[in-house]
Amino acid sequence: MTTYLFAPPAIESLEIQGRDERFPVRRLFFVGRNYHAHAVEMGRPVDKSVERPFYFTKSRDTLLASGQTMAYPAETANFHFEMELVVAIGQPGFRVPAEQAHQIIYGYAAGLDMTRRDLQLVARDKGRPWDLGKDVEQSSVCSPIVPMPEQVIERGRISLAVDGQTKQDSDVDRLIWNVREIIADLSLFYHLQPGDLIYTGTPEGVGAVKPGERITGTVEGVADIVLDIGPTV
Repeated sequence: MTTYLFAPPAIESLEIQGRDERFPVRRLFFVGRNYHAHAVEMGRPVDKSVERPFYFTKSRDTLLASGQTMAYPAETANFHFEMELVVAIGQPGFRVPAEQAHQIIYGYAAGLDMTRRDLQLVARDKGRPWDLGKDVEQSSVCSPIVPMPEQVIERGRISLAVDGQTKQDSDVDRLIWNVREIIADLSLFYHLQPGDLIYTGTPEGVGAVKPGERITGTVEGVADIVLDIGPTV
């Protein structure tokens, strides 16, 4: 029997709607600037004819289930919400053609990519990695996984409110790179595996939250999400 100096990390997992089993999470991938209006509001418009998707990753330790309270993170004064459709991968896939992308989809979820925006923008403008702005403890919030095997979501309202006031309101059909295209492109770089989650990008309207505020969001036909912002600990 293998012994360890200290207890190894626990397996990160999410509830699966309608099932007793849980969804073990392997990796967290995020697509950057994947709605035109959000790319414009961030000062980085996207021309799909000459560009391809770009990605960043977060540690599994950042995963937080919907309905919980997240501590307001240290070393930021501009902490932003980003509402996203999440794709849950259920089969291995490498160099997957777009027309076959549905074959490796297990289901979907609603997600939040919470971001230290001030630190992200400093890093971006200096050409540095985004880790301190993006790979934030408890910042990858996710609803239960909704099984939708081999289904491709092409449209549906995606929205977010803070204390009941709508901040983001768009449609998944406005993705620059759709679900099929994202899977096809990302699988050129990685051997996608069951348990991988892909956060597909956020629409316009991102903004700051403060301790004591509640975020609610929804992806039509998929799931709702709730997050309370607590004090820094």
